[in-house]
Amino acid sequence: MVNYRYLGNSGFKVSEITYGNWVTHASQVENDAAIATVHRALDLGITSFDTADTYANTAAEVVLGEALKGQRRESLEIFTKVYWPIGPKGPNDQGLSRKHIFDGIHGSLERLGVEYVDLYQAHRYDYETPLEETMQAFADVVRQGKALYIGVSEWTAEQLREGHRLAVELGFQLVSNQPQYSALWRVIEEKVVPTSEELGISQIVWSPMAQGVLSGKYLPGRPVPAGSRATDDKSGAAFIKRFLRDEVLEAVQRLKPVADEAGLTLPQLAIAWVLQNPNVSAALVGASRPEQLDDTVKASGVTLDADALAAIDAALAGVAETDPALTYEVSPKSRPGA
Repeated sequence: MVNYRYLGNSGFKVSEITYGNWVTHASQVENDAAIATVHRALDLGITSFDTADTYANTAAEVVLGEALKGQRRESLEIFTKVYWPIGPKGPNDQGLSRKHIFDGIHGSLERLGVEYVDLYQAHRYDYETPLEETMQAFADVVRQGKALYIGVSEWTAEQLREGHRLAVELGFQLVSNQPQYSALWRVIEEKVVPTSEELGISQIVWSPMAQGVLSGKYLPGRPVPAGSRATDDKSGAAFIKRFLRDEVLEAVQRLKPVADEAGLTLPQLAIAWVLQNPNVSAALVGASRPEQLDDTVKASGVTLDADALAAIDAALAGVAETDPALTYEVSPKSRPGA
């Protein structure tokens, strides 16, 4: 079964393996298969589920809501997000204005079929809206009982510090950040993680397997496998391109002896690695088939010893990205065009 961790400086626990439906529900996977996969996640002890209004332009929330229908609400931790354009993509169908946040939470609750979400997240930082307006809107969402906790995604250390300050003033908790993080993408380690530890903010990390590259299925000098994520524009092909260099793929193959020594598969090793960081509360995983989760959940509770961690660092030396400045490039400096 899956272990639990506290989210930020709060009493709220989440499953350290959290199910995310970015590239699967209402997109890569048919609805019946998506629902079966969610049910398998529940059977395996995963109770935390992450989605966003923008995934499949709101349809992913609908599928997740359908999959969770009939489950005891108090036993679930449901996360969603707001920021990216949705619907007809009008001028107020995006960003973190008060209007879009309230339109967003109402739409998400309706699609998910719930009265509240456990965690409501700013999907990016909005440079076009005063942060005071954004945080006041989140405070009101919490006071109205539509969300219990507030998080963000891909905010810089400075943005987290200012957001935390305003949250304290407004009387609610900013408990989490959701960045990309894997053994190949370590840009949060120098600034975001130390600041978060100071402020009592946890990381819920996405792409712990580097879009599947850390599974070892992409081989140097070979075509990408047919039907893989690298061949599907709807399933994150643009994100995976940066990892498909031969020197990266060769480095990943050097992880196989490390995984074997630890008694793990490469996917389990990748997920266990991010969970060794004490500031990480959860690793987001997706699945297109229920049986994929049977392997994934075995990473929960794994402790990698110092020799294994050193061997991973050595294998990926020179190809793992560590530049903290890359965090600044994630949030658009202006909202996507309407």
